[in-house]
Amino acid sequence: MKVVPVSKVKGEPGLRILELLSAWKSILGGSAPMMSIEITRECPLSCPGCYAYGDDHLGGAVTLRSLSDYRGDALVDGILGLVRQYRPLHVSLVGGEPLVRHRELSRVLPLLSDMGIHTMVVTSAVIPIPPEWAKIRKAVVAVSVDGLPEHHDVRRKPATYERILQNIAGCRINIHGTITRPMLERPGYIEEYIAYWSARPEVARIWVSLYTPQKGENSAEMLSDRERKFVVEELLNARERHPKLLMSAGLAEAIRHPPRAPHDCMFARMSTNFSADLRTQVEPCIFGGNPDCSQCGCVVSSGLHWLKSMRAAGVKLEHVTLGSVAVGKAVGKLRRGSRDHPRWNPPRQLVSIADVAEEEHKTAKAG
Repeated sequence: MKVVPVSKVKGEPGLRILELLSAWKSILGGSAPMMSIEITRECPLSCPGCYAYGDDHLGGAVTLRSLSDYRGDALVDGILGLVRQYRPLHVSLVGGEPLVRHRELSRVLPLLSDMGIHTMVVTSAVIPIPPEWAKIRKAVVAVSVDGLPEHHDVRRKPATYERILQNIAGCRINIHGTITRPMLERPGYIEEYIAYWSARPEVARIWVSLYTPQKGENSAEMLSDRERKFVVEELLNARERHPKLLMSAGLAEAIRHPPRAPHDCMFARMSTNFSADLRTQVEPCIFGGNPDCSQCGCVVSSGLHWLKSMRAAGVKLEHVTLGSVAVGKAVGKLRRGSRDHPRWNPPRQLVSIADVAEEEHKTAKAG
């Protein structure tokens, strides 16, 4: 396995050997190394297809908008309390629109950095990003921009391109885009999108996901298998011209062949996710509801799916990680207030009629 050095450019992904060992140490200690927190139920946008506000996002019994949420000292203390209890190495602060709570974030981000926690704020940039956040060593801001203005400005109004450019001025950010089917109707669309944001001085890195539907969904945003393969080839070609784009052959292969189910997804297994009341957990992954894993396009999930197949000292990282999970479960039981991660317990093996028939055949033959 090649461990890349951490870049001096803020937003550049990298992994120090000590950080890699810390992730295993976290698992061995009974903690999932990643956490996502929907820090508010509020959002001034009404994006079509937003998974966070779907009726089934939190399992159907409640919705994000129906939850109580926090502000001020209660939110700051609540976030820090979850981090101290679950001891993650990386925390994503999402929403709703997290910048609605920018005052609280300005207090939380330096504290998490001082605790050695890497933090990412995922925002639409509908509200100005405080420039002083760029000085926080372990904090990164990712701005969601779904396509060029012809699509993005319609879907994410009032977080239009014009407003985003105003609100990221003087900052250092990452761009995250989600590719949907309408974007593929015009040739050269993906190249134009990548080129535009690559040229912006505020942008350190660009990540691109593919639209992930829920099971049973039949919407205009969904990509066919042929379209998924086309997007992957476009991204691989764009990476040659635009070094800010996060893409590689291994990541492309993981996007082509996503995890089959949450228990096969390293991201779902390694992340604990909370909603705005800081108690309700989002399952089975950050999408909530019932995502169609066979059509997953999440770039983080794909990245970890690729990573788990890599080898260190001749052993797959997946095997090392799952072995660490077994130890971590035992250690976690000794820690007061510790709870098993939902996907640290392997699923029961399904027994098929064919398997039973084969076993019966072998038994009869032996007798």
